[in-house]
Amino acid sequence: MYEVVSKKRLADSVTLLEIQCPAIAAKAKAGQFVIVRQKENSERIPLTLSDWDAESGTITLIFQHAGRSTHELALVEEGETIRDVVGPLGRPTEIEKYGTVVCVGGGIGLAVLRPIARAMKEAGNTVISIIGARDKSLLILKDEMHSASSELHVTTDNGSYGRHGLVSDVLDELIGEGRAIDLVVAIGPVPMMRGISDKTRPHGLKTVVSLDSIMIDGTGMCGGCRVTIGGETKFTCVDGPDFDGHMVDWDELVTRKKMYSEHEKECMALFRAECGGGAGGDE
Repeated sequence: MYEVVSKKRLADSVTLLEIQCPAIAAKAKAGQFVIVRQKENSERIPLTLSDWDAESGTITLIFQHAGRSTHELALVEEGETIRDVVGPLGRPTEIEKYGTVVCVGGGIGLAVLRPIARAMKEAGNTVISIIGARDKSLLILKDEMHSASSELHVTTDNGSYGRHGLVSDVLDELIGEGRAIDLVVAIGPVPMMRGISDKTRPHGLKTVVSLDSIMIDGTGMCGGCRVTIGGETKFTCVDGPDFDGHMVDWDELVTRKKMYSEHEKECMALFRAECGGGAGGDE
């Protein structure tokens, strides 16, 4: 059992949990994830590490309340426990001194991007971060991304904070200005990562994305998280989650992520009924 030592609501339908996991905190690296099971009969949920502290033995998870399992997880309070936390899993992000690294993050993807940007800066890179959300109320980790970056650009789709527009608009400008860019890291919704990859491909800019395909065991045994990269089958849990954005079969990824959408809706409807029409205060 793993104790929740801290809980915060970061934005609408976004929760941060700090969990006591000494063994994981001691080995965690940027880009890796854990699989969480709240209780005995709960679904196993893969969540990328947003932070960790080897000294205190804690890890930090930030997640959006998207379906029944994440809504249930958001109901766990400080001092309560989580049944299982397995990790760290996946290949760490390749951190080295590239030169100038542009880190592009959207929505909940900022939870994943934060430790990567920090590690890139610590490795001696100039880190230009472009972060965005649909609305100011959904923007998370702005201060943390500022600390992890050499230069920070903030956008919102509706102009409620920062620049009015998309993260890709800022990337377009940087490329158009002839800024020297050695690596682009894009993490966020699939359409955003796909769009960034499409923009960098003509310029030959190496682009890394972090994929969140459907996952079950996290060890490469079940094959549920398979993706096609450069025409070859890879497993997100053991070969990723980082992949070359120019090699991803995005159409296949989108199709596979929708496989259980109807079942997910049914589970969420049942959960809302069990909660008397509510869903953990997110209505």
